[in-house]
Amino acid sequence: MSLWEKILGYLRQLVDLLFPPSLVVQGGIIMPRITVAVVNASSVLTDKQITPVIQALQVQVSTHFAPVWGTDAQLIQVLQGQKVPAGAWQLVILDDSDTAGALGYHDLTSEGYPIGKVFAGTDMKYGNLWSVTASHELLEMLGDADINLTVQVDDTTFIAYENCDACEDDSLGYFILLKNGPKVKVSDFVTPAWFMANPPAGAKLDFAGHISQPFQLLPGGYIGVWTPQGGWTQKTAEGDTKAIKGSRAHVGSRRERRRTPRHQWLLSADPAAQG
Repeated sequence: MSLWEKILGYLRQLVDLLFPPSLVVQGGIIMPRITVAVVNASSVLTDKQITPVIQALQVQVSTHFAPVWGTDAQLIQVLQGQKVPAGAWQLVILDDSDTAGALGYHDLTSEGYPIGKVFAGTDMKYGNLWSVTASHELLEMLGDADINLTVQVDDTTFIAYENCDACEDDSLGYFILLKNGPKVKVSDFVTPAWFMANPPAGAKLDFAGHISQPFQLLPGGYIGVWTPQGGWTQKTAEGDTKAIKGSRAHVGSRRERRRTPRHQWLLSADPAAQG
C-alpha cells in the first residue's frame, strides 16, 4: 500500500468519526449514506476482475450520481467465500438465473435489506457488458429501493421512477478512467429534470448528455407506464408496448428485471453460503 493510499484511508476514517456512518456531507447538504456490499458469487469472474469495476462504480455513485440524486453509498467488496457485513445492502454478481435460484432482479436479504442481482454469465451470453448492468442495477436500487415510486404525467398516466431505463443501452454508457488502472464502462442515467414536463432552462436531462427532451426514450431504452385501463405496461423507444405480467421476470434483457410485484420478492440466502 502506497503512502497516498494510507493517507486516503486515514482521511476516510476521520470522516466516519466526524459524521454518523449513515450520513455524508456533500456540497453542504447532508444526504443518506448507504453501505452496499458488492459480492462475487460467480464462477465467470474473479475477485481481481471485479475490483476495478467496484472502484469505477464508487466514482460514479459519489461523484456523478449523488450530487444529482441526493443519495450516496459506500461500496465494499466481498470476496468469494467471505461473509457479508450485517446491515449492508447487496449487489451480487452471479452467473445466471439458475445459479441465483430466482429469476427476478430485486429481492431482499435475510435481514430485509435490498439486494440487486447482476447475471454476469447471462450478460456475456447475450453480448451485454456486465459492468454496465452492475451500474444500472446499483443506481436504480439507490434511486428507488422499494421499486414503488412513480411520476404522474397526466390525470390517468403514471411512469416508473427509474433512472437508467430510458438510456440504458450499452452504446450510451460512458467510461470512467481509473488512475493506474483500466477504463470501465458504466451506464448513463437520467436526472430528475427528465421527469419534468417543463424543466428549468439549460437543465441536463441525462448525465452523458444524450437526451434532448423530457420523457425521451433513446434507442434500446424503455419505461414502465401505468394507466387505470391497462395497468403496468412497458413502453420502448421503438414505440412498442407490452403488458408487465404479474409473474417474476425472465432473464436475458435488462428490460425484464424491473417492477417485480413486491409480494413476489424473495428472501435471498447469504451469497457467500451459496457457493
